[in-house]
Amino acid sequence: MNRSTLALALAGSLTTAMATAAFAGPIPASKMVGNEKCYGVALKGQNDCAAGAGTTCAGTSTMDYQGNSWKAVPAGTCTGMNIDGHKGSLEPIKS
Repeated sequence: MNRSTLALALAGSLTTAMATAAFAGPIPASKMVGNEKCYGVALKGQNDCAAGAGTTCAGTSTMDYQGNSWKAVPAGTCTGMNIDGHKGSLEPIKS
């Protein structure tokens, strides 16, 4: 691989990494106004942020209803949720 090809490949990798970091950052505090963190109700890749090992932030859950990832839901609704037999929790759910 010549120098210009290598430089182009590295530039592309850096651009992708920066775009991913910007996309997967923490959700804005304004989204949490009137909402609460609800663990165990997000579908794969649709969590709002991390709760522990295996997730880093928004969109990183690896399976549906992952107990250590959360979704922002209207305040007061989490514990009443029951999605396909998976109940929402205000605390991380241990598997």
